[in-house]
Amino acid sequence: MTEHDTHPSGAPWRNFYGRFKGKGLRKSQEVYLDEDLAGLSPGPVGWDVNPDRVPLDVAALFEGKPLWLEIGFGGGEHLVHQAASNPGVGLIGCEPYINGVAMLLGHIREAGVTNLRVHPGDVRDLFDVLPEGSVEKAFLNYPDPWPKKRHHRRRFVTPEHLDPLHRVMASGAEFRVATDIPDYVWQTMIEVPRAGFDWLAEGPADWRDPWEDWLSTRYEQKALREGRVPHYMTFRRR
Repeated sequence: MTEHDTHPSGAPWRNFYGRFKGKGLRKSQEVYLDEDLAGLSPGPVGWDVNPDRVPLDVAALFEGKPLWLEIGFGGGEHLVHQAASNPGVGLIGCEPYINGVAMLLGHIREAGVTNLRVHPGDVRDLFDVLPEGSVEKAFLNYPDPWPKKRHHRRRFVTPEHLDPLHRVMASGAEFRVATDIPDYVWQTMIEVPRAGFDWLAEGPADWRDPWEDWLSTRYEQKALREGRVPHYMTFRRR
């Protein structure tokens, strides 16, 4: 790495191609962000507050509970559902789109869950400070498809994201991927096993039918109305 590969703070240069903010927030959502977000931090993640990349103390954060991670939680419906359904687990949700973060905070207030933390930023920065082998389950639900072929390198299912994900996941940990984009399915099936994960499907139902604890999100309902077919893939970290 050369001096030109790093930010003045010491952070590696990482291109981010998604949106950080969309249309204006409602007043209630601005209140959620002001009052709730800081208290739901998993700890010092950003380079500005943790330049030495000291690992998070996830054992203390969740009192020794198993750690699950949702990457890009959208509006947060699935994340809150998992937190409410699994009180014996600690979850961290990662999402850079602030409108989605605000929606999640509203869902958290409504559900009253307390076993959930939020990183409102790039998951790669979170990977830097998660201890090796600390994540017992990870979710990637309907990630940005980047449909143009020249943009496929921006997708999550590339070595830039999958290699650090493999590092922070425990041996035998489960990685779930849901998508309605056919060539995203193919890229997932090629790249995820290359990164050290085994596909657990034994028959068509294992990728056609959702998981028993699945919560269909607003995005999925839109996809179904428009005739797109969801695929549900389960992998195990070697």
